[in-house]
Amino acid sequence: MKYEKAQNILPQDVIELIQQYTDGGYLYIPTKGENKKAWGENSGAKDSLKARNREIFNRYNEGISIKELNKQYYLTEHSIRRIIRQEKAIA
Repeated sequence: MKYEKAQNILPQDVIELIQQYTDGGYLYIPTKGENKKAWGENSGAKDSLKARNREIFNRYNEGISIKELNKQYYLTEHSIRRIIRQEKAIA
């Protein structure tokens, strides 16, 4: 999120109205509902985790043990098992 100067984007009367409530303070204006994106869509983290989980599932199917996967991916056995269950449901 980047900051914008109110005087560069808002009409003066709107600035004066906002100043009645918060003069000189910071104000967060949330995104409109229809413009919101799900977690990880902007950064690509969601796609990265999907690819990692698919890779874990494929390696498990190739015969790599859960213990070895948890060492390689720095995840708990519980997390590895959950990923495998979820990927099985998708496949």
